Amino acid sequence: MTFRQPVRQAKLRPMQKTAERMDHLLSRLGYCSRSEVRDLLREGRVRVAGELLRKASARVNAAEVWVDEEPIDHPHAFYLLYHKPLGKVCAHDDPRAIYQDFPLRWRYRRPALSSVGRLDRETSGVLLLTDDGDWLHHWTSPRRAIPRVYRVTLQEPLRGDAADILAAGTLMLDGEDTPCCPATLHCLTEREVLLTLTEGRYHEVRRMFAALDNLVLTLHREAYGPFLLGDLPAGQWRELTVAERMREEIP
Repeated sequence: MTFRQPVRQAKLRPMQKTAERMDHLLSRLGYCSRSEVRDLLREGRVRVAGELLRKASARVNAAEVWVDEEPIDHPHAFYLLYHKPLGKVCAHDDPRAIYQDFPLRWRYRRPALSSVGRLDRETSGVLLLTDDGDWLHHWTSPRRAIPRVYRVTLQEPLRGDAADILAAGTLMLDGEDTPCCPATLHCLTEREVLLTLTEGRYHEVRRMFAALDNLVLTLHREAYGPFLLGDLPAGQWRELTVAERMREEIP
């Protein structure tokens, strides 16, 4: 399938080049509370430009700060592609949360690491995460109509007019007063399809097939805009490159 969309540049949070108080920096990045920074300094675990630092109020350049003999972890915004497995949820305060798959320190960062949209517990696949609010908004804005590609396994053979109904943009969902946006359906077998949407209503894929008198058995998101899983295993993540996170053209 081919999608064409104008090339624009995604906004990224500017790199912080100004000096920042050490206690604020380390607490913001989830290392410890501001009061606990003094303990790290007292124990000689923090260096700036190779020199031990003893003063929590000292203003430092994040690029020069090391803790426990390692550069500090992602001092600026970061951007992840994650293969969400079945059984995980996108909430922050749930024992089944996707955030359990990431380093503990990241759960205490400010701004918080958040997902670009959500996938429910019974859906696997591509999920983007970031702590950059502008970038997150850019990729979730409904007016951008980002294509999402889902692989769907159905309980019953697909009805013959399903593709035409979905493409027409006339399908009404139970409890809604506006029809779904046009969607593209590609049949793999009589019970397995690829569905491309450009909106993200609540449980939309399952509700669409329910409106077509069918039941979704498995649901996997293969692509979100230009972002693909590749061979990334379930439950694993990788950082997006600068080129990837600036990218908007849909191949």
